[in-house]
Amino acid sequence: MAGHETHYVMPRGSVDKPTKVLIVVAPYYRDIADDLIAGAKAEIEAWGATHELIEVPGALEVPTAIGIAERLSNFDAYVALGCVIRGETTHYETVCNDSSRGITLLGLQGLCIGNGILTVENREQAVVRADTKDQNKGGGAAAAALHLLTLSRKWGAPRKAVGFRPASEEIQLAGDTNGSATA
Repeated sequence: MAGHETHYVMPRGSVDKPTKVLIVVAPYYRDIADDLIAGAKAEIEAWGATHELIEVPGALEVPTAIGIAERLSNFDAYVALGCVIRGETTHYETVCNDSSRGITLLGLQGLCIGNGILTVENREQAVVRADTKDQNKGGGAAAAALHLLTLSRKWGAPRKAVGFRPASEEIQLAGDTNGSATA
């Protein structure tokens, strides 16, 4: 059973400057979502970061909420949480594939996202994966987001300004040797 296999887990890191993580959860299965949230919060706090939590109606809305937050707020990383349990229709495949695709596309744009949306065959699998004392997928998703953020900060460098310079800077650049501007 996959729930009892041993898996490698990267060593926990830490953040060297203030870090704000947004946890976005679809709490369709409230008890499972609560375990995922507990794991994510504990991991974020263990890294020395802070978090904010928002809820959305379903797994399909998670990537949209992350995209909105990226455009309109100031989060450094994101944790996507929820659970999709296979049912009797193809809706399962749609929700699993499209929520994952949305998160992947945001990640490829440079967002640091840990995907903790469980996609399982039955409730028992979800319980094992969400349990903070078992697979702790909420904590794993938070760790993934923070590891990606660490890479982003490691490789990131101040970028040269692109485009127009502010007028005050142009005046300084055009100034003469005694610091006064020339017209």
